[in-house]
Amino acid sequence: MTAAAFIIALAGIASRVLGLVRDRILAAQFGAGDTLDIYYAAFRIPDLLYNLLILGAMSAAFIPVFTSLISREKKDDAWELASGILNLQTLLLVIFSIIVAFFAPVIMRFLTPGFPIEKMESVGVFTRIMLLSPILLGISAIYGGILVSLKKFLIYSLAPLMYNIGIIVGALFFVKFWGPIGLAWGVVLGAFLHMLIQYPAVKFSGFKFTLKLLHFAKNNDVRKVFYLMIPRTLGIAVTQINLLVITIFASTLNSGSLSIFNFANNIQSAPLGIFGISFAVAVFPMLSSFAAKNEEKEFSKIFSETFLKILFFIIPISVFILILRAQIVRVFLGSGKFDWEDTHLTVATLGFLVLSLFAQSLIPLLTRSFYALQNTKTPFYIALVSEAINISLVILLIDKFSVQGLAIAFSVSSIANASILFFVLRLKHKLIESGKILLGFFKISLAAVGAGGMIQMAKMAVASAMNIDTFVGIFMQLFLAGFLGSVVFIYLCFRLDIEELRHFQKSMTRKIFRAKDSISEDTGEISGI
Repeated sequence: MTAAAFIIALAGIASRVLGLVRDRILAAQFGAGDTLDIYYAAFRIPDLLYNLLILGAMSAAFIPVFTSLISREKKDDAWELASGILNLQTLLLVIFSIIVAFFAPVIMRFLTPGFPIEKMESVGVFTRIMLLSPILLGISAIYGGILVSLKKFLIYSLAPLMYNIGIIVGALFFVKFWGPIGLAWGVVLGAFLHMLIQYPAVKFSGFKFTLKLLHFAKNNDVRKVFYLMIPRTLGIAVTQINLLVITIFASTLNSGSLSIFNFANNIQSAPLGIFGISFAVAVFPMLSSFAAKNEEKEFSKIFSETFLKILFFIIPISVFILILRAQIVRVFLGSGKFDWEDTHLTVATLGFLVLSLFAQSLIPLLTRSFYALQNTKTPFYIALVSEAINISLVILLIDKFSVQGLAIAFSVSSIANASILFFVLRLKHKLIESGKILLGFFKISLAAVGAGGMIQMAKMAVASAMNIDTFVGIFMQLFLAGFLGSVVFIYLCFRLDIEELRHFQKSMTRKIFRAKDSISEDTGEISGI
């Protein structure tokens, strides 16, 4: 599991770095203003279709059922299931995309009530083009689900990298020829590349697509997937309502508010994708397998270990981002049309969002633990509660705190969501080592706080020694403070005998020696020739 998560994390780091490059390009070219407000608002409906009709099926339903068939050596049934889901899902996406494209002007009046008419119409045009992306991503998601089930994580992990490359191409080149609408075509290109890179690996794994729509609709495994995905889809619908609420309320604020929230969210989401989602994706097939075999002890053990591994990375990163948030925003976004006011607002919003980063990073593991047990209803009910908290807080806070009010509400609801999920899962699985988790959480937090003290001192020292009004100065402040903080964190983890550090060391050592052995073997073979 650690090896799989390591592969996903490395690709995730590359993808997130590209994501930050993408955001820097967007910020420099357009600033936090009308164009990027239109761009981010146009994402909402395509994202809604993708999450409702694709993500729910993949994470909650397709992978457990497909994995179960593979583990029972029913490969023909597994491939038939994949073809069936691909047929029905693509058909549904095409139908819904056509309907949404037709009613786009009406939908935009509801989604962006605070935008002027011209801006609202532009959102509709962007949306119609970007509706091609969920169709392509839907096909790609089936490919990804197959690769994850077969534990072929490398190509699966590279797909998001290609998605960001497509968006960057749109921002750098398409915009020059077609104007701002080139951003929308960049998203479509990214979705196509996301699909294309996974196809050869799926093809070589034995997948053969068969167009038999009505036949697959009668397939018991296909019906099981759709039955399992219904509660998950409803749960995702609640999450998507959260994003819709943010878009609706942000449209009533000053121009650029939606862009500010998205920039801040993208920065704090980088470690979420690299560690929280990577570990959750990697461990999901194992949790599904243990659940299918009723091995409760192994299920609880792997869950507890993964829970602490996520915290081991996320807690110190949260402290680092919180203390160095101004430096991070200035380094990654502070250029071109992204002015000082944009920077200040993004820094403030990022500070509130990162407070819940630990909860956001645990939610993928917690929800997938329920899905592995083929329980998709409980996460849905809990998501309803957390979303009610979010909407209530947005209404209370937005007038006083503006875009920061959206961030506060988002963080509080995320913490509530993760806490309730863990409590309910603990009630269902009493073997989960809550005492060990609590002790690990305390020790990791203690080490992170100590590292935070070093970061603050290093930040002040660099500020007194260098001119931090330049890019070089602010970058050196960020780099040196982060590096020294990392050294102190590792030292304190060693002194506190934090088990996750030993696991990480052993995993890295094994990888290094395996790499050396592989090189030696290859060299020997060549010499023999």
